[in-house]
Amino acid sequence: MKDELTHAQAMILFEQAYRHQVRGEISDAIELYRRSIAIHPTAEAYTFLGWSYSMMNRLDEAIDMCEKAIAVDPSFGNPYNDIGAYLIEKGNYREAIPWLEEATAAVRYNSPQMPYMNLGRAYEKLHRFQTALDYYNQSLEIDPLFMPAYWAKTALLGRMN
Repeated sequence: MKDELTHAQAMILFEQAYRHQVRGEISDAIELYRRSIAIHPTAEAYTFLGWSYSMMNRLDEAIDMCEKAIAVDPSFGNPYNDIGAYLIEKGNYREAIPWLEEATAAVRYNSPQMPYMNLGRAYEKLHRFQTALDYYNQSLEIDPLFMPAYWAKTALLGRMN
């Protein structure tokens, strides 16, 4: 019973943090995610705390939070993708690929099209254009209306022709 209560309290703080984050109130979001984690650590709270850090260009801290999320729940795909995305932002394209591949195999994932798009981004940066195009297409197979993958694919096709 006590565990259910602390989990419920942590989720309330998580939801408040997320509302602050989407309004661009990143410092407030970080504080609320930390409070949520202190009460009851969840993979989601660690992942979203990492995302908040990334919005402040604190990529190493973002990666650390995602690694903690994976330790809490290895089946949650978002932190694997996020680590890959942060490594792409740091210019570590090859290092990003195994994380993104792991995300594609995740059992539990909120946005399964994302790691395929990010694999496309990584391979595009490595000048492996056909592989990048294949991953953009896989992203669009999962979500045909996922515009970032569509735009990336269209831009790459323009460069390839």
